[in-house]
Amino acid sequence: MNAKAPPKQRGMALIIALIMLLLLTLMVSSAFTQSTTNLEVVGNQQWRSEALSAADVAIEQVVGSAFTTAPVAQAVNVDLNRDDRTDYVVQVSRPECVRASLASATAPSSLTLVGMSNSTWNTLWEMVATVDDPASGASVRVRSGVRVLLSDAQKNAVCP
Repeated sequence: MNAKAPPKQRGMALIIALIMLLLLTLMVSSAFTQSTTNLEVVGNQQWRSEALSAADVAIEQVVGSAFTTAPVAQAVNVDLNRDDRTDYVVQVSRPECVRASLASATAPSSLTLVGMSNSTWNTLWEMVATVDDPASGASVRVRSGVRVLLSDAQKNAVCP
């Protein structure tokens, strides 16, 4: 018995197998690159959401204080996950009184003292909170408006 190889087979199966292996390698490589990019995008979105929440918390803390008596810029430490460690340091700029208008719906006071007025003012304050990430260089800035009802003396002390 003589076993002879087929006459025209010259390694075609090897070439096709190498091409298939190359295509498979390219698919795996692109899948890896795409998943890494998606992970970075999700991480950035999570940081942005947390930074926005931190800025909102800081603005709420400033609004909850007596900021209209002596408005100053301040840095607010925010602990979002309540582990007693500061997660973000939010820079809140000096609150500015943007506008004041006489409150018309307020009932006049029955008591009028010398040097006092019975009028109240609707004042509009602008607050800007900024959160920076030193690792990535990313920054989030939140601008918020707050309406505060002030007496005539308070309004004259802090609003133009």
